Amino acid sequence: MKKILTFVSIALIGLSVKAQDSSQGLKGAWFATSQFGYQQTKTADVKNTTLSVLPIVGTFVTPSVAVGAAVGYINIKSDGYDNVDPNVKTLAKTDLIVIEPLARKYWNVAGSLYFFGQLALPVITGKEKESELKVNQIGLSLSGGFDYFVTKNFSVEFSYDLANFTSTTLDPKVGEKTTVTNFALAHVANVDTAYTSALGGSNPNLTSPISVGFKFLF
Repeated sequence: MKKILTFVSIALIGLSVKAQDSSQGLKGAWFATSQFGYQQTKTADVKNTTLSVLPIVGTFVTPSVAVGAAVGYINIKSDGYDNVDPNVKTLAKTDLIVIEPLARKYWNVAGSLYFFGQLALPVITGKEKESELKVNQIGLSLSGGFDYFVTKNFSVEFSYDLANFTSTTLDPKVGEKTTVTNFALAHVANVDTAYTSALGGSNPNLTSPISVGFKFLF
């Protein structure tokens, strides 16, 4: 009888510890992911490219809520000929820094599949070097997505913008400033003509509505 009671006690302690671990979920876990994009278009002798790299790091402050931040880089470049110099030259080159605090809420759908909602505040700033045009953008983005945990330390995620607001200021060295204000619900990728004419590059949209990435947890 004593052995049975001892066995039962050990089993109950084990179940209690397991339940406690389960209730903690991902609280305290850190994650790291990155968004990367490259696009190139060529028209006659003009080649336009856009490169973006956006590493993201965050931590779970509760079993289902995570906070984090992204710090990245966008390069927009146009190479070709102008009306004065017959040699190939850089027509436009824009270097932008991206800082994006964010927060996420997770809901379990089934097994290893989770749905999450994300609220982010992207801030983008930099300059087009050939004309010394200053670029500043601040935005607010609400997105939703799915996160599938392949293992406890690795997941694949897909997200899409549900609502997006941005205010972008293009401030030239000479002339008046241009402010582009944009609000969209479930929008598709689009590029304002002010960006295309001023920055060059290949469809130089400063934010992307669709994101697919791999996430590592530790």
